[in-house]
Amino acid sequence: MTKRKKAKLEHEQELMAESEYAIECENLVKIYKTDQIEVVALQGLDLQIKRGELVAIVGTSGSGKSTLLNMLGGLDKPSAGALTVNGRNLLKFTEEDYMIYKRNTVGFVWQNNARNLVPYLTAVQNVELPMLLQGQKQRREKALELLDVVGLSHRINSRLDQMSGGEQQRVAIAISLANDPVILLADEPTGSVDTKTSDQLLQVFKDINEKRGVTVVIVTHDLRLAKQVNRVVSIRDGRTSSEIIRKTHAEIMQESKGWDNGAEEEGAEPVEVSEELVVLDRTGRLQIPKDYLEALEIKGGSKVKADLDLEQQRIYIHKAQ
Repeated sequence: MTKRKKAKLEHEQELMAESEYAIECENLVKIYKTDQIEVVALQGLDLQIKRGELVAIVGTSGSGKSTLLNMLGGLDKPSAGALTVNGRNLLKFTEEDYMIYKRNTVGFVWQNNARNLVPYLTAVQNVELPMLLQGQKQRREKALELLDVVGLSHRINSRLDQMSGGEQQRVAIAISLANDPVILLADEPTGSVDTKTSDQLLQVFKDINEKRGVTVVIVTHDLRLAKQVNRVVSIRDGRTSSEIIRKTHAEIMQESKGWDNGAEEEGAEPVEVSEELVVLDRTGRLQIPKDYLEALEIKGGSKVKADLDLEQQRIYIHKAQ
């Protein structure tokens, strides 16, 4: 390794140690161009995900959520803005940097099992395969450990046609962990399974997040699944528009009114409360969810009144008369 490359690596390691965020997107833009048309998939997206978080990203078809996931996975390149993952700005990556990044930093779980698995291999052979390609030693021992992590110790010698869709997806999750990623990305991982299996797969992701400290990002259109994680990021029109954070009622009361947790009745069960936050980007722009605008009978592009209440630290938005 040359002195220049060594200095660069040491600088990147320092950045990784300093940042509390695994993922940072700032004014992120992605434009797809052909000879005749230009499509803006992301238009100024801002997002921060802390190390060790489990986050669900939701949005309608065409909102940009899968585009974001592909860029986080190093499968697509940003057009503009900043995308920093594990302390490194992907906009400055060379082709070699991308190759190393995909090999060492991220794991990817696809909705389509055909992209994850080789059908004529057994479960343990599928998990061993990426380690074999990278020349790792003690592959069988590690593959057995990962299959145990996803609850498939009893299926190590089974082929795909002998396993259910949920079991196949568990094998895919084990494969995604073969390179010891710091970030695990999942694209609609429960899209082709039933509700019970979906809950089981989500529990696998939760266990990986909690026990192995891996940052997990799940893109999904399944709002029922999204309701089971603590943080949900909604993308509309290529921008982060809102977040849903789950807290106990006591936590929300304490934050909003200075209420003391000690005042909560002794022995009372904590109640989970969903609090939706509209996101203000770095330039001060506010994107109000469509259902809010419809409820207020406000059309996009129309003029509104905004009243500032500094004493209560609130801004009131209503239709102009």
